[in-house]
Amino acid sequence: MIRPILAGAACLALLAACNAEQSPEAVDKAQDMASVPVGQTSAATVGSNLQSAYIPNAAMGDMYEIQAADIALQRSQNARVKELAQMIRTDHAAASNAMKAMLPQAAPGTTPPTALDERRQGLIDNLRSASAANFDATFIDQQIAAHNEALTLHRGFSNADSPLAAHASSVVPKIEGHLRMAEQIKAAL
Repeated sequence: MIRPILAGAACLALLAACNAEQSPEAVDKAQDMASVPVGQTSAATVGSNLQSAYIPNAAMGDMYEIQAADIALQRSQNARVKELAQMIRTDHAAASNAMKAMLPQAAPGTTPPTALDERRQGLIDNLRSASAANFDATFIDQQIAAHNEALTLHRGFSNADSPLAAHASSVVPKIEGHLRMAEQIKAAL
């Protein structure tokens, strides 16, 4: 019941933004904003449920974070944004590698995805197409949303009856640190 309502609200926000402002960046920003409730709802639903759903969502979250950080390291001129991007890249690569190392025992036969889903690929595409003037704000807004989503996913799964619950718990402090830093940067932009 909630998913269709959130999806409808996201679509209406996107359509309103497209009609109000015709610039490609306005459309990209509306797409990014529409992604937030979809990601949060998905993370809340998945995080507290099945290991088979947690694994691909955690893996895709890490992939998205690493790709977004790589783009920020190339494009940003802001030292704090670059510092955050490097931290995100390092920590999410470590989290991804740690989870992959656990899979043979924790979830035999499970293979994490190797490509982003359409929603996260859209975020990457929007980040790549952001103008130089708007890049840092776009990156930071995406990071705040993505880290809130990741916290919901990992906190929700940390109490699951799974060997991966310990992994979920272990990554929460790093994600919280990234989120705090992103929020501080946003306040300073």
